[in-house]
Amino acid sequence: MNKILSLLLASSFLVACDSNEVADVSLGLLTTKDIKISVLKDPLIEGVTCHIANVEADLDFADPSDMSISCRQTGEITPAMLANIDMSKSGEVVFKKSKSILFKSLKIRRIFDAESQTLMYLSYSTKETSGSYKHSLSTVPLWGTKAYSSPVSASQ
Repeated sequence: MNKILSLLLASSFLVACDSNEVADVSLGLLTTKDIKISVLKDPLIEGVTCHIANVEADLDFADPSDMSISCRQTGEITPAMLANIDMSKSGEVVFKKSKSILFKSLKIRRIFDAESQTLMYLSYSTKETSGSYKHSLSTVPLWGTKAYSSPVSASQ
C-alpha cells in the first residue's frame, strides 16, 4: 500500500513540473488549488500559440474540470501548414493532459472552418462534472495570412 501511495505522490509532482507552464496563481492561503497557465504551440500550425488556464489541486486525486483557452496568431501561417491538418468536422487532438487518476483529461482539439477560413481550438474535459462537460473555444482567423483563400460561396 505504501508503494502505491508513493507512486501516486510522485506522479502528482511530475504533473506539477510542467515545462509548458508560464504562470502559477495561488487561490489563497487556505487552499491547495492554483490556477496554472500553460503555453501550447500548435505542432502543425507553427504560427499559432495558445494559452490554457486551468485549476490544479495539488493534494487531490482529481483536478477541477474548468478551463479556458485563448489562441492567437504569433507567426506565419502558410498553405503548406494547412495541408497537413485533419480537415474533418471533428478535427484532431493537438494536446492532452491527465486531470485525474481515473480517466479524466483535458484535451485541446484543432478544427478548421473552411467557410470562414478560421482555425478553432476547443479545450474540453473528457468527464462530465455537475451535469456538464466543461469546455472553452478560441478562434484564429486566417485573414491576412498566406494561408487565407477566399471561401467559395454557395451561390456560385
